[in-house]
Amino acid sequence: MKLLTWNIQWGLGCDGTVDLSRIVSTARAFCDADIFCFQEISRGFTDYDHGEDQPAVLARLLPDYTAIFRPAVDITSPDGKRQVFGNMILSRFPVLQVTSHMLPWPATEARTMQRQGLEALVETEFGPVSVTTCHLEFHSVEHREAQVRELRRLHEERAKRGRLSFRDRTSGPYRTIAPAVAALVCGDFNFEPHDPLYGEMQALFADDVPAFVDAWAARHPREPHAPTAGIADVAQWPGGAHCRDFVFATENLQHSILDVRVDTETTASDHQPVAVEFNIRPL
Repeated sequence: MKLLTWNIQWGLGCDGTVDLSRIVSTARAFCDADIFCFQEISRGFTDYDHGEDQPAVLARLLPDYTAIFRPAVDITSPDGKRQVFGNMILSRFPVLQVTSHMLPWPATEARTMQRQGLEALVETEFGPVSVTTCHLEFHSVEHREAQVRELRRLHEERAKRGRLSFRDRTSGPYRTIAPAVAALVCGDFNFEPHDPLYGEMQALFADDVPAFVDAWAARHPREPHAPTAGIADVAQWPGGAHCRDFVFATENLQHSILDVRVDTETTASDHQPVAVEFNIRPL
């Protein structure tokens, strides 16, 4: 199973050009992923998307994938047009369930916006795997703290719900979906490896709920994280190259990680794509 996560900055490259075709060709050349997780997808924010329906364009560029887009931001422009901005998952695996989790948005005096974790339960040879892609708040540590707590709470509830004996086998909306055997949470976390929130994401849970591990650290335990932002776009990232994009996997996947790579060459976005490959075998 191969997964690639990338904050694509609505296709805006370091050359100032918005080009979703370049995003897709770059991503596929780097990793022929089974699951693509993209952040910062726009429709209706014309300063970003230049009038393109970006979810539809990405779906068209990846026709062999099930395309899932859900907005984090969903507002109406002054001229009455709908504007949406959010995350996207494209999967070659069958998609069993989709859930859009609105993350906490505390009332703080800061330039912030609604954030979201988009979750798809996909059928793999492991069994069902929960994949959540997210983009946490940049401008407020208070928001990031609340959002990390919520991502952990959602995982804990998902794991406990999967242990329930009750099953609804009807064809209606109460139908019970097969529980996830493992989980991945990936995306742009807007914290770095030295941040306490990086450690909090990997803190132990009670009741034998599997903890998360950072896929890069599990595969490259003695190597610093490859940079995922600040390589080429020095205007947005004056502090230089650093890592703020991660793939966190439940610990039962830790020894299945074959490879974790970062494309540090592309300038198709201000962030770099991160690819993880797992050895598919029953858990």
